[in-house]
Amino acid sequence: MTVGTLDRKNAILLVGGVSAILLLRFVVMADHTPAPVQASESAPMALRRLNKVREIAATAPAKEELLKQATAELESREKGMLKVDTSTQAYAFLQEKLHRLGEQNGIDIRGMEDQRVRLLGNDYGEAMVFVRFTCRIEQLVNLLAALANEPEILATNQVQVTGTPDKNKTLNVRLGLSGVVAKKIAQEKKGGTGL
Repeated sequence: MTVGTLDRKNAILLVGGVSAILLLRFVVMADHTPAPVQASESAPMALRRLNKVREIAATAPAKEELLKQATAELESREKGMLKVDTSTQAYAFLQEKLHRLGEQNGIDIRGMEDQRVRLLGNDYGEAMVFVRFTCRIEQLVNLLAALANEPEILATNQVQVTGTPDKNKTLNVRLGLSGVVAKKIAQEKKGGTGL
């Protein structure tokens, strides 16, 4: 190796080292102070937004009062729902109601022919029982009137009346009685009966 070659290699190493030091000093380790952040909105815009929030907050008591009124009205309307926890309890309640009112009107209503629960709209269910019995026309009319006077929300969803050749003019009746229940009852899993 000659002195000229050695000087050239040293000069290249020196330039590379100095450029690496300058790169580290001014680029990598430079003091990066962030630029000041400007306001995202002006003072008049912030004031308008504040006024709008105040207006919304001022309507809260009126909305709470409307909510209380709606809740009270819902409670009064749902007062007529059957207060039961299962579909079996709903069937027993409806059957007992038919038996009691039938007995008051001189009709012997004993067993159930069929029973079902289904959804009634989006929020409720409908429990139904079907019974067969024999009675006179005035007894049937009195039974239907007594059902209409009950405090629960009850409806006859099916009434089939056929005459008999009996000289007492009795009728064979198939009656379906429905009551409104909670939605959870209509959605419970069925055992061997029902829909």
